[in-house]
Amino acid sequence: MSPARSRPTNDGGTKAGASRYLAGAGTHAEIAPDPLVEGAYVLSIGGAEQSHVDVARPDHVFYAYLRRMANVLDLVAPPGEPLRVLHLGAGALTLVRYVEVTRPGSRQAAVELERELLDFVLEKLPLPAGTQLSVRIGDARWELSAFDDEPRFDAVVLDIFSGPDAPGHIANRDFYAECAALLSPRGAMLVNIGDDPPLTLVRSQLAAMRTVFREVAALSEPEMFEARFPGNIVAVGLNGAWPQGWTEALVAAGPHPTTLLRGVELDGLAGGAGGS
Repeated sequence: MSPARSRPTNDGGTKAGASRYLAGAGTHAEIAPDPLVEGAYVLSIGGAEQSHVDVARPDHVFYAYLRRMANVLDLVAPPGEPLRVLHLGAGALTLVRYVEVTRPGSRQAAVELERELLDFVLEKLPLPAGTQLSVRIGDARWELSAFDDEPRFDAVVLDIFSGPDAPGHIANRDFYAECAALLSPRGAMLVNIGDDPPLTLVRSQLAAMRTVFREVAALSEPEMFEARFPGNIVAVGLNGAWPQGWTEALVAAGPHPTTLLRGVELDGLAGGAGGS
């Protein structure tokens, strides 16, 4: 669920976008220049914005929820140190690009259900030179076992949920337990949860994560936690203790204003079970 933005009715002479029919999804994908950000492009599927890529500056992450995810990735390891990251749901590979330019030499993997979408994105929006990305085409849940014998990941990023309805085989405790087993000791699970009031999906996913991870936190705009508005909440799950200074750093990094809830602060959204 991407944030809505007002757009000019005329693109002011920018280059025309490209589109491709996705047979598996039965709809069209379009990549069009963003008239509001020079050098950037927007991926839309079925007419709905899905991803934003600033080709000229891959470290510029436009959508607020993705920026918050990027901020967590910034803290997982010292600046510039390569990471191992697994992306479940590829989209336009915005965070893949971010990790590569901020941490050259990182080794990343992506699982995407729609081969045609991934081919389209890579053709129209090539990755930064040197990007080490392995790709698997298939369902995010069923492809997880392919990584059992590989080195653990510093982050697993889930960006599949796009509204109140979510795939039942992914939106559950067992799925999060399988993801947690793939994380290195310093690793973080990052989940974008797009939802509408009363945030039923957000509540169920935070509750499920709290039965798996030692620490769970939620990041978003303050008003999202009032459960009166549609939008995105980023959930963070850690197998280990919450690092000292993370709360202050993530709130300060924005986008502003940003609220972070964890421990008992999450009880109102996720109930009292799990977490610390």
